[in-house]
Amino acid sequence: MDNLDRSILDLLRQNARAGYGDIGSVVGLSASAVKRRVDRLVADRVIRGFTIQVDPAVDGMGTEAYVELFCRGTVAPEDLLRILSGVPEVVDAGTITGSADAMVHIRARDIPALEIALEKVRLAPNVDHTRSAIVLSRLIHRAAD
Repeated sequence: MDNLDRSILDLLRQNARAGYGDIGSVVGLSASAVKRRVDRLVADRVIRGFTIQVDPAVDGMGTEAYVELFCRGTVAPEDLLRILSGVPEVVDAGTITGSADAMVHIRARDIPALEIALEKVRLAPNVDHTRSAIVLSRLIHRAAD
């Protein structure tokens, strides 16, 4: 991957619907050269897919929280994955350093639905307790994937 590929990726991140000709005019390539590069990036799995992002509030999922998950004893990441995969309100999760075992991002339609989702997580085996922070306003969101 070279700097032209990185520039193409940056432009596609800004607008995945951008035309090859439009991208080419910015990076200094023909539309067909951009298409070949994009096709190669897809084949090499650098680009994993093209998608849309819908405002979660439109889908009725406007309430969100970040939840620290504390477990009893040692819990394997695979066990946490199994536990959290069973809660559809969990939209992102990862194991972390520090006193908590994992950080979980939950989206729900309202506070009562958030509370139900939290209870599902808390009732899982080996989960000792959670610490939650409800998001008041989203300031920056950059899709990393």
